[in-house]
Amino acid sequence: MRRAVLAFAVLCALPGAAAAQPVIPGAAAPYQDSLLRLSEILGALHHLEAICGNGPSPWRDKMQALLDAQGFSDAARQLYVDRFNRGYLTFQTMHRTCTPSASLARDRYIAEAAEIAADLIARYGT
Repeated sequence: MRRAVLAFAVLCALPGAAAAQPVIPGAAAPYQDSLLRLSEILGALHHLEAICGNGPSPWRDKMQALLDAQGFSDAARQLYVDRFNRGYLTFQTMHRTCTPSASLARDRYIAEAAEIAADLIARYGT
C-alpha cells in the first residue's frame, strides 16, 4: 500500500504531470479516461478507507491535490469531481461496514490506482 500511495503522491507532486495537453470540451486529452478512472477509484477508496482503514482517509486530499495540480477549467473539474462522487456513493451504498469483500476491494483499488499513476507518470510526466 505504501508503494501505491507513493506513486500517487509523485503524480500529484508533478504539476502538469498529466496535463501535457489542455482538456478541451469535445476533444478529450489522451490521458482523460485514465484520470477519470483514477478519480472514481479515489472516491471509492475514500469510503472504503473510512470503514476499513486505521485512521483518517487520505484519498479525498489526494483527489484535491490532483485537481489543484492539473488546473482544470470549472467544467472539466466538475467532471472529475462527479466521478469521485460516483465512486464514493457506489461503495457507500454497497458497503456500510468493513467486510472481507470491502477490504479486498480496497486493496485492489489501491493497486489499480498505483498502476494508473505509474502509467500516467511514464507517459506524460514532465
